[in-house]
Amino acid sequence: MMVEAVKRKNKKTKQSKRTHGLITLAIPNSPVSEQFRTLRTNIQFSMIDKKLKSLAVLSATSGAGKSTVAANLAVTFTLQGNQVLLVDCDLRRPSVHREFGIHNAEGLTNLLANHVGKGLDDYLHTCEVPGLSILTGGPVPPNPAELLSSNRMKQLEKDVAERFDLVIYDTPPLLGFTDAQILSGRMDGTIFVVRYEEDTKEDVLKASDSLRMVNANVLGVVYNRAPGGQKEHSYYYGYHDEE
Repeated sequence: MMVEAVKRKNKKTKQSKRTHGLITLAIPNSPVSEQFRTLRTNIQFSMIDKKLKSLAVLSATSGAGKSTVAANLAVTFTLQGNQVLLVDCDLRRPSVHREFGIHNAEGLTNLLANHVGKGLDDYLHTCEVPGLSILTGGPVPPNPAELLSSNRMKQLEKDVAERFDLVIYDTPPLLGFTDAQILSGRMDGTIFVVRYEEDTKEDVLKASDSLRMVNANVLGVVYNRAPGGQKEHSYYYGYHDEE
């Protein structure tokens, strides 16, 4: 199934001819899609005493699949009837736009740079899932950590929390950069993506320590590409609560 960007009145959205990891749209009845629905339910039950408005999806290292997890979670929450915003905060290697087949000429970087006469709506993309909006990363800036820790970013987080039912932030890897650590401490909850046979125990422990330093509310772990029961799928998403 193709995910087609809707043309806004004030700009045209170009679309590539295919999307990559949106299995929740391409094969909604697949076991993997069901895993995402289970993950959504577990996240909701973990926040019974407080309404979840912001969720960071992060990993220890690059290549763990966090962007794919974030994109499919955004679709899954939206299909439940929520107004959802997916924000690409991996400003060093933005990739959310590729998941949806939309362009990334402008995005979060431009918004935080406060281009005269432009606001949030000028950078939002929509797709065929009603209620799902996407804010791509935009051009790679020289100072990602400074942008994400700026007062302008903090104000944006407040503004979108009032406007949307849920905002999902795709963050950079935790190890080597402070960007994800900065963001995770401000989120209502975080999901930690670990890739099977790629992330080492040492990497995971270091990332876990960095999250504790900012009192991040880790709701659980997605064990990505672990061997599953369906051979036709090359990957499997499982949900494991942290002890």
